Amino acid sequence: MAMEAMALPKTFNPQEIEEPIYGWWEQRGFFTPKIDPAQRPFVISMPPPNITGELHMGHAMFVTLEDLMIRYRRMKGDPTLWVPGTDHAGIATQVMVEREIAKEGLTRHQLGRERFLERVWAWKEKYGGTITRQLRRLGASCDWTRERFTMDPIYSRAVREAFVRLYEQGLIYRGEYLINWCPRCETALSDLEVEREEEEEGLLYYVRYPLLGNGWEGPAAPWGSGRWAEGAKAFITVATTRPETILGDTAVAVHPEDERYAGLVGRIAVLPALGRRIPIIADPAVDRGFGTGAVKVTPGHDPTDYEIGGRHGLPRVNVMNPDATINENGGPYAGMDRFRAREALVEDLRREGLLVKIEPHRYAPGRCQRCDTIVEPLLSLQWFVHTKPLAEAAIRVVKEGRIRILPERFEKDYFRWLENIRPWCISRQLWWGHRIPAWYCDDCGHITVAREDPSVCARCGSARIRQDEDVLDTWFSSALWPFATLGWPDDTEDLRYFYPTTVMETGYDILFFWVARMVMMGLAMTGEIPFRVVYLHGLVRDEKGEKMSKTKGNVIDPLVVIRDYGADALRFTLATGSTPGNDMRLSLQRVEGSRNFANKLWNAARFVLGALTGPIGRPSMDDLSLTLPDRWILSRYHRTVAAVTEAMESFDFGEAGRRIYEFTWDEFCDWYIEMAKEPLYRGTAADQARTRGVLVYVLDGILRLLHPFMPFITEALWGYLKRTGATDGAEALIVASWPLPGPVDEAAEAGMRALIETVRAIRNAREEHRVPSERRIAAWIAAGEFLPVLEAHRGLLAGLARLDPDRLVLLADLSEPPAEARAYLAGSIRIYLPLAGMVDRASERARLERELTDVEARIAKTESLLASEFALKAPAAVVEKERRKLEELKARREQLRAEWERLKEE
Repeated sequence: MAMEAMALPKTFNPQEIEEPIYGWWEQRGFFTPKIDPAQRPFVISMPPPNITGELHMGHAMFVTLEDLMIRYRRMKGDPTLWVPGTDHAGIATQVMVEREIAKEGLTRHQLGRERFLERVWAWKEKYGGTITRQLRRLGASCDWTRERFTMDPIYSRAVREAFVRLYEQGLIYRGEYLINWCPRCETALSDLEVEREEEEEGLLYYVRYPLLGNGWEGPAAPWGSGRWAEGAKAFITVATTRPETILGDTAVAVHPEDERYAGLVGRIAVLPALGRRIPIIADPAVDRGFGTGAVKVTPGHDPTDYEIGGRHGLPRVNVMNPDATINENGGPYAGMDRFRAREALVEDLRREGLLVKIEPHRYAPGRCQRCDTIVEPLLSLQWFVHTKPLAEAAIRVVKEGRIRILPERFEKDYFRWLENIRPWCISRQLWWGHRIPAWYCDDCGHITVAREDPSVCARCGSARIRQDEDVLDTWFSSALWPFATLGWPDDTEDLRYFYPTTVMETGYDILFFWVARMVMMGLAMTGEIPFRVVYLHGLVRDEKGEKMSKTKGNVIDPLVVIRDYGADALRFTLATGSTPGNDMRLSLQRVEGSRNFANKLWNAARFVLGALTGPIGRPSMDDLSLTLPDRWILSRYHRTVAAVTEAMESFDFGEAGRRIYEFTWDEFCDWYIEMAKEPLYRGTAADQARTRGVLVYVLDGILRLLHPFMPFITEALWGYLKRTGATDGAEALIVASWPLPGPVDEAAEAGMRALIETVRAIRNAREEHRVPSERRIAAWIAAGEFLPVLEAHRGLLAGLARLDPDRLVLLADLSEPPAEARAYLAGSIRIYLPLAGMVDRASERARLERELTDVEARIAKTESLLASEFALKAPAAVVEKERRKLEELKARREQLRAEWERLKEE
């Protein structure tokens, strides 16, 4: 749709303009940059949404902030690239497709790997584009010609190259390690994919382990007989939240400085149920304050115990199957689900007299981020990345300042995580994803890792090889995003010009998941940092500050907000309501306020465009014919351009948006447009041309400043302005130039400030006394140093303040205030308004008496409430709210009494 063909309706309707404008932008190729070796590009790699996803407020936030940066830099003249794409989301997508085929009564195992993957690809083709269509609704001006998908052939080749390189460098290896295991998804999880946010109510079980010696050589009776520990004289009591893991214990540990157990170190305990002989050891990792200070050690099912076991050479016993049932190592509990085994074991411990007590206990069990199942630490043969050397390099580039993290306080979190990093488990027991490029030889046992699929074993030449069944962690492929999207490992023109990228903008909650890993992989694969700045935004919460969730019913759907208020209103609210690294509270009232701002701008533009019926001047601060209001608005506009530009360069987008809002609404719309009506409607032809020129110049600049925040309405208005011939030759606002600051006029600003404050004080007085707008009143004004300004603009002052010009007295000073006049201050200016001309004293006294009676009644009611049991039983915050209300009512009562007394005296 050509912009020149657009009309300007009386009312602003975002639904009529947004999609046509976006389609026109995309069709004209405005999102695709031109490579210019003479210029340094500005590049952002979009955090790839999952193909399973639908637009949520997290997407809306990152699109708003990234598009804001991209549009600003594009208008600054930089070659600007925003690379879009989507992530294959291994676990989430596989779960979605498994649900689909379950409706047909099928499982993935019944289909087989090949047919299941065909179904996943078909699902991706049908639903995978939903999220990118929704990103367009927000106005994302990314280069869709460079769109990437993490399972594309080119991207897949990059993933395999990265794996092989790290393997060849000895940084990827296969080994047995304690990993996080989801029994529901039946796959390994990285530490970051396990959520431990909220504590839950649980139980702490105290269990006695009998000790050998003192004539007792072990159980003589069978387990469950009630006589298993008969004859034992000495015991050690441990506490655990997971009794079923007792079956995997290989030691009991105490702190080496704990005197309570000094005499027991070195003795042998007998494991309940199984009779395994286990030593009592001393290790500094033991928390003496937990339970009894003696802890069971289960190296096969607890990360801390795994480390303790390594230091003491303890065996690692796995007692669980992949589905979290107890395996053959669990003795009489084999085959039971882990929680059923817990119940059975606890009952048997009670029967044997070994259960000391059970206490309520709050703890935070790890849960799978995808399905919320309690995760089980499990010994497993997996593929790992040796991250320590990669982490050291990632720490160094931030400490050297080559990468900035905004806000800077997150650097500490970044360093802390990398300094304590553990081996990264990168294998997942899934079918959807990048299959691990490792082949096992059935003849010699060699593992062949290769860039291309081999047909024979690299060591013995046998054709009897089979590929690893697992796929790579989705975050492994995502860690390559900044450079793999530009053609790496090939030496492409895009990679040479656009890499390293400029800004990585994302949520602070994935600083470790993704950002740190991109830094590690970028340095390891390319030798370059992947980006120069990391900008972290916060979470979008509801208006009460609570996290949005479907369970709470407080989710705000961005697509519904766009339908009801427009994309511009949502974007402006998100951009101005957030600060880097901090969560923001979102309410629809704030979005409505942003829509009102859009309406205000639309109406202002209609006024300006309606005034363009004759010649349009070109304003210059050197033009002596400029009036005080002209010079003031031009000076204020130039200051705003400078302030907004500085804020944008400093990544302070909220401040930039607020400055634009305040200038547009408070100064241009509320004051200058009102002042412009006099010269436009009653001035000479020269006055009209000059005023039109100022109006167009400032409106054009406002639209340019506001475009990164509210792209649709500004493009629509600018397109109409372009039809008048009043703008530069750019084809569209999206590719127009960013405004430059100009000269300022301190004297004009001071003079207008005095005039505006005077008018505002008089307007407030009129409102206070409910003076009808059509009534013109008298005024005496002691203007001091501003007398020349007010005298020169007597007509403007009288018009804006609704004063009677014949009864307007302007003086430098007043030695004696006029009789029966109320005094008001506007800075150093004193204003006297005759009360008789503003109010009917009798009716005003009656009004005050009515309001005073109402306030007295409300005070009495609140005092009664606070004197009742309410003050003792209600929540403290509620009581405090009532107390504040009482104070406000009392203050209002005093104000009303004072006004009544003043009227009585006058």
